[in-house]
Amino acid sequence: MTTMTEASVREFKMPDVGEGLTEAEILKWYVKPGDTVTDGQVVCEVETAKAAVELPIPYDGVVRELHFPEGTTVDVGTPIIAVALAGGAAPQEPAEQSAAAPAAPQAAPAQPKDEPKPQGRQPVLVGYGVATSSTRRRPRKGTEATVPAPAQAVQAELNGHGGAVAERPRPLAKPPVRKLAKDLGVDLAAIIPSGPDGIITREDVHAAATPPTAEPTAPVAAAPAAPAVPAPVASSYDTARETRIPVKGVRKATAQAMVGSAFTAPHVTEFVTVDVTRTMKLVEELKQDKEMQGLRVNPLLLIAKALLVAIKRNPDINASWDEANQEIVRKHYVNLGIAAATPRGLIVPNIKDAQDKTLPQLAQALGQLVSTAREGKTSPAAMQGGTVTITNVGVFGVDTGTPILNPGESAILAVGAIKLQPWVHKGKVKPRQVTTLALSFDHRLVDGELGSKVLADVAAILEQPKRLITWA
Repeated sequence: MTTMTEASVREFKMPDVGEGLTEAEILKWYVKPGDTVTDGQVVCEVETAKAAVELPIPYDGVVRELHFPEGTTVDVGTPIIAVALAGGAAPQEPAEQSAAAPAAPQAAPAQPKDEPKPQGRQPVLVGYGVATSSTRRRPRKGTEATVPAPAQAVQAELNGHGGAVAERPRPLAKPPVRKLAKDLGVDLAAIIPSGPDGIITREDVHAAATPPTAEPTAPVAAAPAAPAVPAPVASSYDTARETRIPVKGVRKATAQAMVGSAFTAPHVTEFVTVDVTRTMKLVEELKQDKEMQGLRVNPLLLIAKALLVAIKRNPDINASWDEANQEIVRKHYVNLGIAAATPRGLIVPNIKDAQDKTLPQLAQALGQLVSTAREGKTSPAAMQGGTVTITNVGVFGVDTGTPILNPGESAILAVGAIKLQPWVHKGKVKPRQVTTLALSFDHRLVDGELGSKVLADVAAILEQPKRLITWA
């Protein structure tokens, strides 16, 4: 009876399903050990900081092992499933792996044609690096971390060993950890890392930021009452009356992005209340138009078109702020973001090159965007590269709001509920369809005049929708 050799087992690694992402959480496995899989078959669903994505296996074989259970967050590049290849064929291994393996008497066949070939470093976004550590679970309380060799070397330099301190290497830490250290005023070089390979973790930064407690005096030490005793009581809660939901995935990324946006870009918000009675009549007429049959026709469609026309008339609003180079980057295209509430949290997919689309094309794109978001199938690529956003809070019956900019964008338009209200029309008070618009913009690159012009143009078009023709 022959046994399966290790060379015939293929490890499928967690891919970078979105540009620059470093980790993903395994939401659901669709296979189990012993199942047969084929090239292109979806084996699991993962959630990144951008969206939920299904992962297909790139070869045929039998599942030998699932390395991680559902709910585990895994670093990009870490093996997540082992598959014994069909027929026991041995794939070609990377050089670093084959060097450690015992010499085989026969040459290994080439990799399957659909298997991505090693390309050196993975493509990443500016500010992110390829994950260099293995998968990490949250450390349990009370676990004492060991200090790896690189950390000891850094600590030796910090203790003043000769003049090498000035030439010590840059401390290892991921960009979010570096930002946390900067915000808390912590010097990374003074931290002893507890992560694998000498990487500084968020816990290390928080520990360094916490002021050391003073040594208790003898009388206090002898006292029977210890101040640390109530700590466990404070962290407990009534499970029958409270529910705690871990913040992760899309919701966590949204929270971090909104905090970063609110405290980075100086927000200014302007409001205008407008009579949209004629726009509502046009919506009803378009629903009967043959060219619009089967398409999603609603007020949001005309509001989106109005914003695109306003941007065409005021192109400086469609820009972003480059902090590193101290430049304003004006975009000659409009990737129109539409904020969508989903069970996984708020996401903002965008319509690429929306400025070039006709009204029927824009309606079709909006319909696809909304349906895909509701199904939870929005791809990471659909949420990247947005330039300006619309958020429709009116669907919840809200009059208006103060929207927060999507990171990297200079403006966001909030649309309130459209209600029948008394309005002065042609010198008389009449019931009219009225709504309130709110435009938030980045005051570093958009001044009050430009922001006011854009908001006024959108309002004017919705009041007199024939301007869609005369101004376009």
